[in-house]
Amino acid sequence: MTQKNATQMIVSEPRDVSDPSLLPHETPLAMPEQDFGVAPARSSAARSVRVLAPRVALFGASAMLMVAFAFELYNVLSVTGMTPLQAVFLVLSTLAFGWIALGSLSAAMGFLPLFSREPALSVTLPDAEGSLWGRTALLFPVYHEDAARIAGTIEAIAGELDGLKQSSKFDVFVLSDTRGDEAGAQEECIYRALRERLAKLMPVYYRRRFKNYARKAGNIQDWVERFGAGYDYFVILDGDSVMSGETLVRLARAMEADPKSGLIQTVPRLTGGATMLQRLQQFAAQVYGPLVATGLACWHRDEGNYWGHNAIIRTEAFAGAAGLPELPGRAPFGGHIQSHDFVEAVLLQRAGYGVHMAPALEGSYEGLPPNLMDLVVRDRRWAQGNLQHLGIAASGGITGMGRVHLLMGAFSYLVSAVWAASLVLGVLLALQSRGVVPDYFPSEPSLFPLWPVMDPGAAARLFMGTMAVVLLPKMLGLWLEIRRARAARETFATLRAFGGVAVETVFSMLLAPILMMTQTVAVTEIMLGRDSGWKPQSRANGEVPFGYAMRFHAPHMVIGVMTAVISYWVAPALLVWMSPVVLGLLLAGPLSWLVAQPASEAMGVLLSTPEDRAPPAILERVAAASQRWRQDIETMPLRADNDTAQAAGVRAA
Repeated sequence: MTQKNATQMIVSEPRDVSDPSLLPHETPLAMPEQDFGVAPARSSAARSVRVLAPRVALFGASAMLMVAFAFELYNVLSVTGMTPLQAVFLVLSTLAFGWIALGSLSAAMGFLPLFSREPALSVTLPDAEGSLWGRTALLFPVYHEDAARIAGTIEAIAGELDGLKQSSKFDVFVLSDTRGDEAGAQEECIYRALRERLAKLMPVYYRRRFKNYARKAGNIQDWVERFGAGYDYFVILDGDSVMSGETLVRLARAMEADPKSGLIQTVPRLTGGATMLQRLQQFAAQVYGPLVATGLACWHRDEGNYWGHNAIIRTEAFAGAAGLPELPGRAPFGGHIQSHDFVEAVLLQRAGYGVHMAPALEGSYEGLPPNLMDLVVRDRRWAQGNLQHLGIAASGGITGMGRVHLLMGAFSYLVSAVWAASLVLGVLLALQSRGVVPDYFPSEPSLFPLWPVMDPGAAARLFMGTMAVVLLPKMLGLWLEIRRARAARETFATLRAFGGVAVETVFSMLLAPILMMTQTVAVTEIMLGRDSGWKPQSRANGEVPFGYAMRFHAPHMVIGVMTAVISYWVAPALLVWMSPVVLGLLLAGPLSWLVAQPASEAMGVLLSTPEDRAPPAILERVAAASQRWRQDIETMPLRADNDTAQAAGVRAA
């Protein structure tokens, strides 16, 4: 369906099923559909040396490491000559290593400004003092979300903005795509009560779409086209997003100070986790996240990326540059653009607007999936969206940096299939070598028999070099974490940092092959044309029954058993080499069950983050307000006159 046809459909049918009195007067803003073939307004070739130098250094160093890896692996493999199977293994292994090297070197690039305490900023971030002249809308696109949690978040943010005397410059819109009359009526009743409660602090508006066309991207586009002209900027917050009032004001002031800024992406801290998996992810984000985000900011500069939430966007720029077309063909590669955020950032870049990342800006938070099953479901959806970008990246109207973003996003999922294929080929090569009879007396003239002897020096260098590259971000992150904790005079700072990194490293090593398998399956399904659909995301801290975990991960454990048996049959040394992968697959079921359990008190302390030990004021306000809303909802008559709402929606259309 084209955008024109969709517009005709929306005009002929009711746009909303919610009460139109919960909305302000419309201030329309056109959001034309973009053509990916149009030449970009910004030329990547014209970038300054200061911008290009870190990119050249990063990709150049990654290429050199790949060449060194390929050379050493060639020396290991080519004992008596390179077979076609060995050549394919060489290529796949080098690609997988190159991806790891690129990520590690990017993180290492972020170490330098963090070590010297110089923020890597491509845009000025003023403090929160001073008045705002522009208006900002806080958008909460919801799809069967926890209404008490979101109402509590809105109430807490409104309170902070009021304390800063800036609440008059912000409005809240809850943009619902929730399906079903009963669920929608309950949702509307809750947000109507929120609107009444906050009437003296900040306007709260609510609408639920009749058709959830184009999912979240269509939800935001509907708001832009109906209300966008009334706001200079907007901020998108997901169902588990929180941003402090000070952070929001600083972002708005940054946009006012730089008219060419189209988008400023914050780096949300992961918070609120209760399960072992959540604690592990929060700790990893605390220790390694600043390195990764700062490294990206160093070489992205003002051509950064967008993660779909916790970012401020210039409304006029977004409307004029980021209207998404429908891709030709059927899902999963055709239809609506699923991972719209990456593409919107690319389109803003193409129009000449800056897309910035602000890793040093605090006060931005988000939650995370509670267990491995929910993580896999989310990952499957992201995999489809990122692979869909391959066709867009091939378009002629994409900037060089935009193409890099799209291709890297796609390869982040393809690399799991590459890694899996290289492991399979490695086992096949080992099986092949078991049945090969050495040619002790070749036909060519030779003084000595020809024994196929592997170069042990090359193998050792390959192993040590690979481990150094893999562990580099962890070691640098550990260094910075110890320094931060000591500066904050935290108790047992060094011991907790070392222990936390050790535990996180072991669990990440065990979980990696499980995620490799699930992502490989996802990539295979997508290539075969299977659509992931659109399901509500789980944000609850629910435990997983042991039996369900064993059934869910049964294929992984079976593959682990088969790999262990074959590896041991070929050579016990091969099983030792494959043990990190084999162990993770063998333990997939019990491990998945374990990380879905609430973290023990000891692990909670070991993997704690600064936000766990001393929660920021905004998070405490959100928790308290959300709890009050849950209590209020229990006594609230959650019903609405659906016939009246439907009729009102038809009249509004």
